[in-house]
Amino acid sequence: MDKLINDFSFGLFFWQLIILVVLIVVLGKFAWKPIVNALEAREEGIADALAAAENAKREMANLKADNEKLLAEARVERDSLIKEAREIKEKMLADAKAEGEAQGEKMISQAKAVIASEKAAAVVDLKNQFASISIEIAEKLLKEQLANKEAQTALVEKMLDDVKLN
Repeated sequence: MDKLINDFSFGLFFWQLIILVVLIVVLGKFAWKPIVNALEAREEGIADALAAAENAKREMANLKADNEKLLAEARVERDSLIKEAREIKEKMLADAKAEGEAQGEKMISQAKAVIASEKAAAVVDLKNQFASISIEIAEKLLKEQLANKEAQTALVEKMLDDVKLN
């Protein structure tokens, strides 16, 4: 340090000071503004990037909320569609069951009507057969009884007695 103080020269100091001032002026005029502009541009770029990141973060949060909302709506719609499908299925089954029961009742009533009509036809047929058999029996009996003259007279007298008694 003593050596610096002993070798100190004002002329050299003056020229160094002038060179330093010229260097500062030249750097200020040509280099300082581009450096400052570059630093400001970088600072603005960083601020813009941070703002864009914040906006992206907000948009992601909004999109996430929208997605959750859409998922909830889709779940509600899915549940309502499933419920509606179940109701339609149950209605179709109930309608089919009711229609089956109605057709069964209709078939049973038709069968009962057919049975009743066939029964009536059978009764009529039996009556007709019974009447024809009765007529045949009566015809045979009358032929037997009317084949003989004495039997005819006895029959006529008997009928006359029956008529008088009534």
